[in-house]
Amino acid sequence: MFVAGIDVGAATAKAVILGDGKILGSAVRPTGYDVKVAANKVIQEALEKAGLSISADNLDYVVSTGYARASIGFADKTTTEIICHAKGAHFVIPSTRFIIDMGGQDSKAIEVDQEGNVTNFAMNDKCAAGTGRFLEVMANVLEVESVAEMGPLALESKRPCTISSTCTVFAETEVVVLRAEGKDRNDLIAGVHKAISARVAAMASSMTVRPDAVFTGGVAKNVGVKKFLEEQFSIGLLVPDEPQIIGALGAALIAQTEYIKQH
Repeated sequence: MFVAGIDVGAATAKAVILGDGKILGSAVRPTGYDVKVAANKVIQEALEKAGLSISADNLDYVVSTGYARASIGFADKTTTEIICHAKGAHFVIPSTRFIIDMGGQDSKAIEVDQEGNVTNFAMNDKCAAGTGRFLEVMANVLEVESVAEMGPLALESKRPCTISSTCTVFAETEVVVLRAEGKDRNDLIAGVHKAISARVAAMASSMTVRPDAVFTGGVAKNVGVKKFLEEQFSIGLLVPDEPQIIGALGAALIAQTEYIKQH
């Protein structure tokens, strides 16, 4: 039995291949302009990494998630990112009770029970301020090569700047003004990380944050955001080895359950 989960987000497309309950292969690639092309390429790449010389049409069951989930022609079923992230995080860290997921264009806070079922959630998909896009804009303003490089620089700050704007556009202007005032670059970078973490914490303010708390999504690779989120929530965050594929993994686990149910 070979099943797959595919998560096509605004910034990246992710795919995971499962065989007998084990991850056989996974892939991540930029979504680009055409979501269908991205879906076909990422699933093929994941199949190759799994050592399977078959096409997506030959898989036993495929579940799609992400904002472009309805556009994936080879998927047998679609489901929400919230459920997929809960299932995926619970699979890799069974003690998961709370999840922060930060992607390119949205962020989510999810509470789960001991089986990995969603009991509560909050989501920001209307504003870039609590997402990877915010960090991309700021990396450009502060002339840092990539978002990944910003994290270690944020940790070197002695006195993080205060970025008060909750809007990406206004925050960008604020950073430009602070930069002109001669503020230390690492302090500015730390201020940006602190601001994005505060935004996510505000989104999750009505939720019960308890261990084990897991940080997923592409932004989870950023050590600066992790540190400031831990400060905001007063709790340590666990980051899976591959935080970016958790949604696709959850979709693959649902695919496995659906296939077994039908056979």
